[in-house]
Amino acid sequence: MTALLVPAIFCAILIYGLHKKVDIYDALTCGIREGLQVCAGIFPALVTMLTLITMLRASGAIDLLAHFLAPIVEPLGMPADCLPLALLRPFSGGGALAVGSAVMEQAGPDSLSGRIAAVMLGSSDTSFYTIAVYSAYLGLKDTRYTLKAALCADLAAFLMSGIAVRLLMT
Repeated sequence: MTALLVPAIFCAILIYGLHKKVDIYDALTCGIREGLQVCAGIFPALVTMLTLITMLRASGAIDLLAHFLAPIVEPLGMPADCLPLALLRPFSGGGALAVGSAVMEQAGPDSLSGRIAAVMLGSSDTSFYTIAVYSAYLGLKDTRYTLKAALCADLAAFLMSGIAVRLLMT
């Protein structure tokens, strides 16, 4: 069925365009032109973000910060091995997935840490990446309130993931 989905969508667009008497080729080229303009607008923000993430991971800053924060978050129910995931998730989805996979490999997917890592990965987003893309697209210069709100939401998601796993899965 999935092999027929793309051709079916393509045919539906063609039929709709012919019915509405729309120049489909012109609409397609205009959409591609707008998409390229968006890509050109957000490209510098994406390169900057990815460079900073790579520098943070390679320098060991995430692990060092996790080591210092572990005594603070462990009484709140957050295992120390999930802390690097919580610190990296707002910056990088791929990096967070790698850290989450490492937690699950070391502790096991059915362990408390593995379950909390899985819930963390599913309950939060890459806030800095999302803010960078939308701000670059919209031309926003001041994102301080957006950033504060996103980081508070990430903190709530991380703390609640630990609480939810302890309440529902232990």
